[in-house]
Amino acid sequence: MKLKSIAFAAFAAVSLVASAGANAGADDVKWIAQCLQDNADAKVAAEVVNAYCSCMNNKMSENETKSISQWEKSHPAEMAACEKEAGWK
Repeated sequence: MKLKSIAFAAFAAVSLVASAGANAGADDVKWIAQCLQDNADAKVAAEVVNAYCSCMNNKMSENETKSISQWEKSHPAEMAACEKEAGWK
């Protein structure tokens, strides 16, 4: 189970880098990879989780020190917007 989660996070992080290109800095990749790992057990497609995590990361300040999973708890409007944008149902 843990190996599956790690493999999912690694796949999604690589997908993110490939899709975001030069726009994703190392810090962004780290935060998004953590978000993907935090949501590895989600009952939605990996592409949806990737889109959600990327959206949330883009809404956060570059100076934010909280993880996406921590930040979303205090930003329900942004969370709802990213769920909608990502197609999370």
